[in-house]
Amino acid sequence: MNRRYRKTIIAGNWKMNHTLSETKAFAEALRAVIGRPKWCDVVLCMPYVNLVPAMRQFKDCSVSVGAENCHYASNGAYTGEVSAEMLKDIGVKYVIIGHSERRQHYNETDFTVNKKVKHALEVGLSPIACVGESLEQREMGLTMEVIHYQVKALFAGLPEEKVRHVIVAYEPIWAIGTGRTATAEQAGEGCREIRAVIRQLYGARIARSVTIQYGGSMNTENAYELLAQPDVDGGLIGGASLQVPDFMAIIKAANQTTE
Repeated sequence: MNRRYRKTIIAGNWKMNHTLSETKAFAEALRAVIGRPKWCDVVLCMPYVNLVPAMRQFKDCSVSVGAENCHYASNGAYTGEVSAEMLKDIGVKYVIIGHSERRQHYNETDFTVNKKVKHALEVGLSPIACVGESLEQREMGLTMEVIHYQVKALFAGLPEEKVRHVIVAYEPIWAIGTGRTATAEQAGEGCREIRAVIRQLYGARIARSVTIQYGGSMNTENAYELLAQPDVDGGLIGGASLQVPDFMAIIKAANQTTE
């Protein structure tokens, strides 16, 4: 991490987990122990139905609430979808875009991810945009080519002044929910490549201002080592964000890791 130039952000991604009552219990337990993290921002991204109650629970607390997806249109005949304007109107600050599970199960493409990122930024949300290679692509030696393509597609047509408001999450697909985790070196290499592409597109000053997270089975045992990588500026946390002790352990690792 390099706190001199960019934020460290630990973001939980609950996916389709936690009922309303479970969310309230989680919020009460987290409020009791979190205090005010000195070196990192904390975000919890959760199902739509939990957003408003969670924001009430975390009022006057150092936790921001985010959504797990949004549409690229402001309104229209898109049954079951939620717009960025709707999220902004209720006070949401962050939204995950292009998670591999959305790409796999709901046909998200690099094209739709780009459209969603642009629209989220127009509305005033901070997108957490996900990129990452499959196991087959890694085994074929295509990791850097995939990252390069996805990052270029993600930022296509994005003006320079908007770039630093995008958080990029490097999530190698083979390490998401599989129990397999990229080594600290692999995570650092992927995040370094993401920053290199941004540097090619926008220059060094902009590139060093962008927060790049690592996702993919970050947990209590590996968080410190992963976060110690120079280009890893936080984590997008799945399963370990569902339990307060585990999530707090990762937050503490982010606060303890030095530059």
